[in-house]
Amino acid sequence: MGLAREEEVEIYDQPLFMPGAKVRARKAVKNDGTMPGCEIGEIVVRKGDEGYVRDVGTYLQRFYIYAVEFFDCGRIVGMRGRELIAVDGAVGDISDEQETAA
Repeated sequence: MGLAREEEVEIYDQPLFMPGAKVRARKAVKNDGTMPGCEIGEIVVRKGDEGYVRDVGTYLQRFYIYAVEFFDCGRIVGMRGRELIAVDGAVGDISDEQETAA
């Protein structure tokens, strides 16, 4: 008799990153079958790779998905906020906007 784990509905809050924000991958990301031209399980982004958020979308009306363009590997990859960290001085990062507004 297992209970489903409650997960936070992210879209009730503002996105963590806005388009134009410079971000870094917190961990390696493998292809789950949604990346054309790559084998399933192939690493598409390595830990520490940097890129820029191009767009913010949603998944299952619960989660934000950030389309991040990684210039070094030439890919645009959809990532969750927990897989990313802001690079210092990033333009478009919500926390930067809140600090300047205060």
